[in-house]
Amino acid sequence: MSSPAVDIIIPNFNKGNFLDECINSVLKQSYENWKLYIVDDCSSDNSAEILNKYADKNKINIVILKKNKGPSFCRNLGIRISKAEYIAFLDSDDYWLKDKLKNQIAFMLKSDFQFTYTDYTSFFMKNNLFKKTKLKESFNFKEFTRNSSINSSTMILTRKIIKTHKFKKVQLLEDYLFKCDILRKNNTATKLNNNLAYYRILPQNRSSNKTKNLIYLWRINNKFNNLTVLDNIRSVLGIMINSLKKYGFK
Repeated sequence: MSSPAVDIIIPNFNKGNFLDECINSVLKQSYENWKLYIVDDCSSDNSAEILNKYADKNKINIVILKKNKGPSFCRNLGIRISKAEYIAFLDSDDYWLKDKLKNQIAFMLKSDFQFTYTDYTSFFMKNNLFKKTKLKESFNFKEFTRNSSINSSTMILTRKIIKTHKFKKVQLLEDYLFKCDILRKNNTATKLNNNLAYYRILPQNRSSNKTKNLIYLWRINNKFNNLTVLDNIRSVLGIMINSLKKYGFK
């Protein structure tokens, strides 16, 4: 059986210090049938200089935006211009182990899974602390709204399951909302029980303001997920507790 094509989408904004490690983790993949789409969101750091080193690579397509559009636009653009049956996401400050694509695509092909994720290692830049996850084996919509532990840099989806779904333009938690949209359609995300990615936690991450995130979580659940007040409370409390279990007071 031939190896199906995988398109990898990396949005980047001012993560030039980590881009080399991120991109090289793709270049070193043991799985060979991939193409990488990097969408730079009008970075003002050294990202353009780093990206220029990879401009002549046949398997890398680099798009540099002239105006900052946000991560939702970047990911949607990547989905739109990519062509492969399988789509993987990787944030520009994260990176993969070399067998990530090989193992995960084999896992998906074996059981015809449409949406998969893996465990990962959190890398706390503040104190050089590494912490491995041990996530649930699967998530449906209800479970995910109470434990949003699927890391975007670990997930692979089929184009068939994404269909016309897009990352909505919201200030925070656009990746949470995208996963909710997919899972709400009676879909299930299934875990490959391997730890295959590193998630870098920076002091200035958008996700570092817990109070602000919880407020936006409530608003997103109310506006888009149509949760009842009781289910919204369960969602906020569940996600808060699971975040503390995974990351502590990062």
